[in-house]
Amino acid sequence: MGDKVYILGVGMTKFGKFLDKSIKQLTGEALDSVLKDCGLERRQIEAAWFSNTCWGIYKFQHSIRGQVALSANGLDGIPIINVENACAGASTALHSAWMAVKAGYDCVLAIGAEKLYDEDRSMVMKSFSSAVDVEAMMEAITRIQEEQRKKREAEGKESAGQGEKKEGGHSIFMDFYAAMARRHMKQYGTTQRQLAVIAAKAHNNSALNPLAQYTFPLTVEQVLEDRVVSYPLTRAMCAPVGDGAAAIVCSEGFLKAHPSSRAVLIRASVLKSGTLSPESDIGRRASLAAYEMAGVGPEDIHVAEVHDATAFGELVQCEQLGFCAAGEGGPLAESGATALDGKIPVNPSGGLISRGHPIGASGLAQIYELVTQLRGEAGKRQVKNPRLALAENGGGTIGSGEAAMTIHILEKLS
Repeated sequence: MGDKVYILGVGMTKFGKFLDKSIKQLTGEALDSVLKDCGLERRQIEAAWFSNTCWGIYKFQHSIRGQVALSANGLDGIPIINVENACAGASTALHSAWMAVKAGYDCVLAIGAEKLYDEDRSMVMKSFSSAVDVEAMMEAITRIQEEQRKKREAEGKESAGQGEKKEGGHSIFMDFYAAMARRHMKQYGTTQRQLAVIAAKAHNNSALNPLAQYTFPLTVEQVLEDRVVSYPLTRAMCAPVGDGAAAIVCSEGFLKAHPSSRAVLIRASVLKSGTLSPESDIGRRASLAAYEMAGVGPEDIHVAEVHDATAFGELVQCEQLGFCAAGEGGPLAESGATALDGKIPVNPSGGLISRGHPIGASGLAQIYELVTQLRGEAGKRQVKNPRLALAENGGGTIGSGEAAMTIHILEKLS
């Protein structure tokens, strides 16, 4: 067995709101899709890593989620490992599968499935709160909200929708991203319009993606005019709640026995954890490690999928990943550099903002998109001649940043 690890096949369900489908059904659709993509059968899979975050919260299915979901779809008897790492769960499953191949397996599966939509909106919002240091985060949110209230009182007026009642509630992560965005605006002069440029790009890209949750375009003005969630973030700048699944098969020396011109090489797979430092540097640490492992730099990346739970998420990750200097993420987006025909296209799938964000599947949806791009099979959203692709997937919150983050760098073989 060689040292290289490949992605042989990818599969993904359409993301959206599927009240009539179960986790088992979504898992089966993704599994069938990935096997069809690479022409393999269930019996050839030696082990599987299953990512899910909220099944236990919604349906009390804890502990053996992967065994339950996969056995219902004809995959059992093999090692099945359950992965839970907040929004980074699916990419952590891929990282684990990558390590398994490095350790001697030949053909393994990474798969993620999630159902988040529920008619009880409060249940949806509560599910997000498990991905933080709950005690510390609630203290921080209370402090931030009090600071906003005092500021509005001092100004004697409501500013740009900051005082609007938040209809239906929202994830506490939106408040977290909003607070980071306001700090960035104060420090670097970043504007709300620059965030709207990023969100409009995401919606316009996803309009070309038939598997996306949102398939309608938006203008910058429409993004700005949408309902404020937590200033400066409007609804169109934030990822939607949805259900979905994504899967990939990861293989090594197995490729020689099953040659494929569509296989993609994993040049780097890195998983890092956050710290309690007052300044989060997890994106920089993880990307530097990935660049070193792959033997490349940020200037060598041709297309990227980054964790944009909000438009500010894309902006700050472009800085952390080295696509631009600190404080230049806004101008980078405004310049068109991150558009489909730009210097470094970011989130051609529409990203979490518009493709959708079923937590346990999002990281593998990024991989699905990048493999599709490297194969030249992305249709109207195809980036021109990409050879190297990067996926950044963050999850949860610890201290002032993400609790977990993976970086994968993929390479086209021919």
